[in-house]
Amino acid sequence: MCIRSVLWFWKLQVDVAFSVNNVPIRLTDERWGHIVGNKPYMSSYYEKVLEAVENPTWILRGYAGALVAVLPLARSNYLHVVYREISQDDGFIVTAFIARKVNRSMIVWPRRS
Repeated sequence: MCIRSVLWFWKLQVDVAFSVNNVPIRLTDERWGHIVGNKPYMSSYYEKVLEAVENPTWILRGYAGALVAVLPLARSNYLHVVYREISQDDGFIVTAFIARKVNRSMIVWPRRS
């Protein structure tokens, strides 16, 4: 179960998920609108996006300092959530998408069983 809090920040609803580094990662209505606007198939994955940040199977090295939380879905599909940790106290989700493969050479954090 995800540990989250709902905040109101500049009159926008913000859900917060804590990364594996215990950094609060924001998902604003504006960002979610951007994700769903570009990828309508993502509309039913809101909770999974937050879950991926809090409980990823892998974290990949992204571009320009970003991290990518990966969570397996059914039928060989993987949810990728791109986020940035600005500091120990702040971060935000950039985008999210579903892909059929994971670039395992970019893994920087494996979930320990």
